[in-house]
Amino acid sequence: MSKRFRPSNRGEAKLISKIESSKEYERRRAINLVGDRLEPLSNAVSMKLVENDLVETSNKNSLQEQIVYCLEKLLHADDFDIDYQIAPVRHIVSNPHVVSLYLTGFVIEQLIKHKDIIDIYGSDEEIYTCINRQVAKYLA
Repeated sequence: MSKRFRPSNRGEAKLISKIESSKEYERRRAINLVGDRLEPLSNAVSMKLVENDLVETSNKNSLQEQIVYCLEKLLHADDFDIDYQIAPVRHIVSNPHVVSLYLTGFVIEQLIKHKDIIDIYGSDEEIYTCINRQVAKYLA
């Protein structure tokens, strides 16, 4: 179990609370933006994964449908489900985007099992970087 940080005065506690609140606000804001840009984001992510030879598939439309499914699942997921999905890939980069991490976790852990996916290439970092570029473009 990790050691709990105990601030020495109220000012530190207030500052830490504001930082945590702003991080949580940004996380919720990013997840809510996904709903507005679901189709273009899923199309861009699936296209770039195929173009960069990170995912080999027999049906590109099926890949896009799976990305849409993942993003819809993210919209309705509670915090525990999100944290569970991103846990294996949480430490890929130092300041990750929650939507990019969720999609990366989905591609690495679950998409590989889909019948239309032939294989997934590249490292976890390459997949994250490819996905994050598209997420940053559409959710900025």
